[in-house]
Amino acid sequence: MFYCSRCVTPSTRPRITFKDGICNACIYAQKVGNKEIDFDARKKELDNFVDRMKKFKFENNLPYDCIIPWSGGKDSSSIAIKLKDNYGLNPLLVRFNALIPTEVGIHNCSEVLSYGFDSIEIKPNNKHAKALSLRFLVERGNPKLHWDAGVNASLFKTAITTKIPFIFYAENGEVQFGGRVLHKDSEKMHDYEQIIENVIGDNPENWVEGDEIKISDLYPYTMPQIHELAENKIEAHYYGYYEKWNVAENYRYVSSKIDFHTAERGRTYGTFTNYDSLDDYMDDMYYYMNYIKFGYGRCIRDLSRHIQKNEISRDEAVTLAKKYDGEYPEDSISHILDYLNIDNAELEKIINSHRTTSIWEVVEGKWVNRLSQKFN
Repeated sequence: MFYCSRCVTPSTRPRITFKDGICNACIYAQKVGNKEIDFDARKKELDNFVDRMKKFKFENNLPYDCIIPWSGGKDSSSIAIKLKDNYGLNPLLVRFNALIPTEVGIHNCSEVLSYGFDSIEIKPNNKHAKALSLRFLVERGNPKLHWDAGVNASLFKTAITTKIPFIFYAENGEVQFGGRVLHKDSEKMHDYEQIIENVIGDNPENWVEGDEIKISDLYPYTMPQIHELAENKIEAHYYGYYEKWNVAENYRYVSSKIDFHTAERGRTYGTFTNYDSLDDYMDDMYYYMNYIKFGYGRCIRDLSRHIQKNEISRDEAVTLAKKYDGEYPEDSISHILDYLNIDNAELEKIINSHRTTSIWEVVEGKWVNRLSQKFN
């Protein structure tokens, strides 16, 4: 186990790769910084794509130019507003409902819609959503695995039913933040393989469980067949390919357009920022479990992105990581326990079941993160 020599990403991050001690996210950021990527040319690509979307909308008498997966957060909202204001597009916003919605998230969604958008909100069967959330927390330490599947499935199904073939995602995290890049076009295009291999890591059809979860219950989470995507000529693009992607700048941009609320407690649990993943209490458990499983949490994730954008030094990042990374989301726990219908003792048992001896050891009756001892 080791940390990237430029940012603070550890080698335990899933699918990360390193070259000479530098993670592939930093290598990509260096290409951007050195202007090895021609964003002027990509801007022209976007202009041409916008013209193609407008032409398709006109020729087919459609009400919308494209579809955006939308949570009400800074990234998807910034894309929607930019496409509307800067390119004259009318996007349809599609929101797959948060597991445990927060007041901040509800407010921000309302603000974006008031700016002038139509939206579709998909609310899957809550009984099944809760059962899957508990199941995947127990089995995989990820209470939002099915939600990730639903976000993607809902987009492609909506594209087919509305006959709007163009989808705009935010960014490919495997390229921007370090991971497994499947194809030469993966920075630009989102596809079926990316969803199954990197986003979900499974086919939701495998989630059938006796009479409790039948194949029909999994419809909100299952992707259309590959031939359906081809027949409908569905194209899913990453906006982060066309424009330099910066999550902090997305927040600043959205805040200049709407009354965007941030974390009520001043910052989100486990990190130093206050503007990311605000719409779902379950996000706090998701990021905490990331810390349990892989030895690093939300703060290190955020700090690495800020280092790559030259917004913070590595020394400052180490100090903040030691202060906040792995923080237990105390105020969110009651919401999570109620949603999962378990008690604190059962939750603690589930959490501890995901600790591995390669990362954790017991010292004087307390769990100690072995990886953090190598942090410098």
